[in-house]
Amino acid sequence: MLWARGTAFPVGPIEDRSDLPGRLTDAVLFDRDGTLIRDVPYNGDPEAVVPMPGARAALDRLRAAGLRVGVVTNQSGIARGVITPAQVEAVHARMAQLLGRFDDWRVCPHHEAAGCPCRKPAPGMIREAAGALGTVPARCVVVGDIGRDMVAAGAAGALGMLVPTEVTRPEEVAAAPAYAPDLAGATDWILSRDFAATPGRRRGGHVLAVRADSAGDVLLTGPALRALRAGADRLTLLCGPRGEAAADLLPDVDERVSWHTPWIDPEPKPVDAVKVNALIDRIAGLAVDEAVVFTSFHQSPLPFALLLRLAGVLRISAISVDYPGSLLDVRHRVDDTLPEAERALSLAAAAGFGRPAGDDGRLSVRRPPRTRLVPDPGYVVVHPGASVPARACPPERLREAVVALTGAGNRVVVTGSPQERELTRYVAGAEAVDLGGRTRLPQLAGVLAGAACLVCANTGPAHLAAAVGTPVVSLFAPTVPFGRWAPYRVPHVRLGDPLAGCRGTRAATCPVPGHPCLSSVTAADVVDAVALLGGAER
Repeated sequence: MLWARGTAFPVGPIEDRSDLPGRLTDAVLFDRDGTLIRDVPYNGDPEAVVPMPGARAALDRLRAAGLRVGVVTNQSGIARGVITPAQVEAVHARMAQLLGRFDDWRVCPHHEAAGCPCRKPAPGMIREAAGALGTVPARCVVVGDIGRDMVAAGAAGALGMLVPTEVTRPEEVAAAPAYAPDLAGATDWILSRDFAATPGRRRGGHVLAVRADSAGDVLLTGPALRALRAGADRLTLLCGPRGEAAADLLPDVDERVSWHTPWIDPEPKPVDAVKVNALIDRIAGLAVDEAVVFTSFHQSPLPFALLLRLAGVLRISAISVDYPGSLLDVRHRVDDTLPEAERALSLAAAAGFGRPAGDDGRLSVRRPPRTRLVPDPGYVVVHPGASVPARACPPERLREAVVALTGAGNRVVVTGSPQERELTRYVAGAEAVDLGGRTRLPQLAGVLAGAACLVCANTGPAHLAAAVGTPVVSLFAPTVPFGRWAPYRVPHVRLGDPLAGCRGTRAATCPVPGHPCLSSVTAADVVDAVALLGGAER
């Protein structure tokens, strides 16, 4: 149980600000020691409270923007008998004098060995604070200075922002979904996540969205596509063959066009003038009024923009680092530390498309049918495959994890494509239900919707799980940034070595012998991560 539930100081009624245009954040929850005030071990003396540089200014900026602010802090000194609850209250009263009013305080008084649900890295305090502030963890940012703050944020489904200090370990910085050098930088980043539509565009018309990439990338573009559809009469999505199944799951897409894109597909075919001209003719026949080209940070929208111009599209929007000449009407620049879903939302807003009222900006798919492949919900899904080998966890590690998970009392289901039947059979063994080759993407969505959590690499099913609200144990190879491709706004735990030699390489095949980033993950790590997510709210 949390000590000091509710607010330490009366704040009056909480105004509902959750539906302001473009806003994805309602509240910012701060760690206390080392984040807002200097870390004085087991401090019970109000006179020893010294704010961290820039703390008051950062808090005032967040309050002025209409965000609620709270504190979530571990204080095991209470359980140890070193400090009393009254002393902690006195410290908090002094903080309020120096830093201004806080809307909520959460204190875990328990010892590290207590196994309570509130002590960070457990997510209990974050979930409780979000509820007290009239919101949900997915609409909160948690700011802290060490890894357990980030783990607690992810396990709750909130977004973590690390502000390192001299005690922060290098691996904690590398594993963080986002980080800033100081509280001013953290505040800049938090306030930048406001994607209100650029004014001036009239609603209506036929809009073409382009996202020629894998299933996971198409799913991550879903919130932006809903924004486009809300501002249009008709929405057509142009995707690649690898994204077709995901595109068909998205709500609000009126028509899908598929085309193999030789400058994006990881196994590109030669450029064929006949096929290029056929695509131009197809787009011209759609009679679209404008197009929005969505890409990842390492891709260029300009080849597609050229084809769209040749097809007669009069207004084209895209994110482009390269000079676009006359190919783009809206050339958007974006902070490339944003999650991929927010990068896409940012582009949609720049093009004049805002999220529809009541849309929370999370991933979503059409409601999947109830699965008959697994009789009762609450199982753990292990998906051993990955879209590229460098991101896959070694099969023997996942086999060990399945044995440990079932030994801990979990029911386990193993999923995979028809090409992965041998892999799923090995990983499942005699302990788990093997669904290898039995689930296309719609059926997999149904299986994931009934799961307690998913264990998988950075691959499409992780984003499908996020779209149906299922927590994820992310076996994440650091070849690409975690903050961009982490399971989006669902409870998750990251496992793997964030400082491995493959970091930032975008390698498709592991460049380091032994695949150390994921071979270091143990069965016990997976069991503990699943247990940490076991109390996550769905």
